[in-house]
Amino acid sequence: MARSSCLSVRVVEGRALPAKDVSGSSDPYCLMKVDDEVVARTATVWRSLSPFWGEEYTVHLPLDFHHLAFYVLDEDTVGHDDVIGKISLSREAIVADPRGIDSWINLSPVDPDAEVQGEIRLAVQMLEDVRGRCLRCHVLQARDLAPRDISGTSDPFARVFWGNQSLETSTIKKTRFPHWDEVLELWETPGGPSPLRVELWDWDMVGKNDFLGMVEFPPQLLQQKPPDGWFRLQPFPRAEEDSGGNLGALRLKVRLTEDRVLPSQYYQPLTELLVGSVLQPVEDDAASPLALLEELTSGDCRQDLATKLVKLFLGRGLAGPFLDYLTRREVARTTDPNTLFRSNSLASKSMEQFMKLVGMRYLHEVLKPTVSRVFEEKKYMELDPCKMDLGRARRISFKGTPSEEQVRETSLGLLMGYLGPIVDAILGSVGRCPPAMRLAFRRLRQRVEERFPQAEQQDLKYLAISGFLFLRFFAPAILTPKLFDLRDQHADPQTSRSLLLLAKAVQSIGNLGQQLGQGKELWMAPLHPFLLQSVARVRDFLDQLVDVHGGDETGGPATALVPPSATMREGYLLKRKEQPAGLATRFAFKKRYFWLSGETFSYAKTPEWQTRTSIPVSHICAVERVDEGAFQLPHVMQVVTQDGAGALHTTYLQCKNVNDLNQWLSALRKASAPNPDKLASCHPGAFRSARWTCCLQAQRSAAGCSRTHSAVTLGDWSDPLDPDAETQMVYRQLLLGRDQLRLKLLEDLSVDTPPEADTGQGSGATEGVCSDALTRQREATTRLLEVLADLEQAHEEFRHQEQGTVAPRPLVP
Repeated sequence: MARSSCLSVRVVEGRALPAKDVSGSSDPYCLMKVDDEVVARTATVWRSLSPFWGEEYTVHLPLDFHHLAFYVLDEDTVGHDDVIGKISLSREAIVADPRGIDSWINLSPVDPDAEVQGEIRLAVQMLEDVRGRCLRCHVLQARDLAPRDISGTSDPFARVFWGNQSLETSTIKKTRFPHWDEVLELWETPGGPSPLRVELWDWDMVGKNDFLGMVEFPPQLLQQKPPDGWFRLQPFPRAEEDSGGNLGALRLKVRLTEDRVLPSQYYQPLTELLVGSVLQPVEDDAASPLALLEELTSGDCRQDLATKLVKLFLGRGLAGPFLDYLTRREVARTTDPNTLFRSNSLASKSMEQFMKLVGMRYLHEVLKPTVSRVFEEKKYMELDPCKMDLGRARRISFKGTPSEEQVRETSLGLLMGYLGPIVDAILGSVGRCPPAMRLAFRRLRQRVEERFPQAEQQDLKYLAISGFLFLRFFAPAILTPKLFDLRDQHADPQTSRSLLLLAKAVQSIGNLGQQLGQGKELWMAPLHPFLLQSVARVRDFLDQLVDVHGGDETGGPATALVPPSATMREGYLLKRKEQPAGLATRFAFKKRYFWLSGETFSYAKTPEWQTRTSIPVSHICAVERVDEGAFQLPHVMQVVTQDGAGALHTTYLQCKNVNDLNQWLSALRKASAPNPDKLASCHPGAFRSARWTCCLQAQRSAAGCSRTHSAVTLGDWSDPLDPDAETQMVYRQLLLGRDQLRLKLLEDLSVDTPPEADTGQGSGATEGVCSDALTRQREATTRLLEVLADLEQAHEEFRHQEQGTVAPRPLVP
């Protein structure tokens, strides 16, 4: 049995942000922190006070996380970025509503005294002798304190209060991980029982000391169970300051999922019902789990459900039958062919998520070369006369300000220079399209042809496929490359407009040119000849795409979307030499190209270099950040490995930015997740000048001063499949509809056809068919309720085992 904690976050947009630049605008971006560790950074939206990000993150967390914070900053080319404001959400606030948070939240000012992080280790004793009562507070150490000095460290000391007495520890210079090991004794004075308060401060030679955090214990706890262990530092209690919207607001969607995943055998009955659903005729599925799930979900919840179901059936080698079942349902209830797959039904969402999970590498191979060119060349392109900026377009003419016609002709040539390669890459990609996608499209075409066989509806078999492949896969990726991992940053306004024009063109091709010249966006007319020529090629491409033979799946049950030998992540990093021998820091790091697979972490001088140095992934026992002060460099991580003799070796690597760092950390942690003997602690600094830069310990072999964070990873399309976790989520969704299911069962039981009614000739056979269908539906509903009750009882038993109590009697559905 395992416990899981998953945070789903969407940073949607901002509004009414204050201007931080002399131009009267800002260049905002958002940092997301979990327990004071940066886990994600949105792209910068240039020159905007109402930025739209639309970025989604899935963060896998340890169960004991405390709070989530969003910081909005204005990016500056010179100097430090300006802080605009922050939003802080406690774990309790997030879980208060099972549906999560989905609202606009005002930004609050950033108060340095409230920016508290880290923990302190204390051992408290209450003693009593002839002189009276004494509180003995053993202040051992602290870890991960906030950096208050420009060097990225602090000079911490502790101050202990009990009653009207206070004592201080010594000050330890230049560390966020101080070791005091000092005992402070305070004697009780007349008066009522007093709480114990321990404050941490950063000592400053000039000006006032900076607050680092505090812990407080009530008198009752001191008497009954004196504190002994690690305690999280808290800010001074104060009322939450409301800026009244003066700093703007963010629209956020946040949901925390914490669940218990049972052993596989407990999910077998529900899995059998789900698998049985996709193999039965759609006419008999009114009470199937999948039919009920579609009724219960909508919007973002339906998208999450679609992702879980696709992963569940991929893990069991049944993604093809699952998508075919949803297609049959969708096609059977569609009366107007113009609306086929146009809604956000479970069928549409599942096919969309399936393409992202299975076809992301294919998408990158097809689109990345041309999309990268658009970003790098930054050409001005515009066909809409209402949006033309002739002043900006002047750079494309050496004869003064160009006319609209000149701008249109030049833009058309530039657009064709990008659109042509994109279309050629797509239409020439049949052999690169994953077999699972081609099989799914073949079934899709077959079902549409069966439902709409008329000659005038022959294009539907092409539109059904192109609607997914072009309109829901290629066009969105061209429009927002950042959201499909094609780029690290959002496009600037000019590049964004170019991408929009290209996406519109690809979308028109995907619609087989049906809406061209119908009064909408007539300024696209110069592209119409090329688009219409491409339509015939698209039909040929789709015919070839579905010309694939094979069984229902190209393989059996799977555990991963990416095979262990395949490269999960690659790119340039700066690697520190093993023995720099006194070199300056910037010379000790050398540029190397790295590859990570499920088996090895290897590197070479260049991607083309034949000789590679490899580190077995099975030897990795920790992957952690490194404090900036260790090498006076940002975005450094360490990979700690253990050799056959048990000796530890550390490789220091610098990434190009915070997102690159987070993605490498996440990829390495997930690749090494199955490894035994993972380290529980490590040093976030480096051993230099005969001591650790983090905790100042003089022994290289000293125990790590900071906890490791192996459980903190970012979810992405290449995550390992976990059928048990997916089934648990489906079970939770079904529980939400259990009352609706019971009501349906009662309605079915109340249906009674009067035997004396005159039904007429032939009606007996019809009644028999209806009665049989009703009986099957009733049996299916009863069975599903039994399965849900059994799973609920299993969860109750495990919960009571954890609490050391006796489980109650089984619940009756």
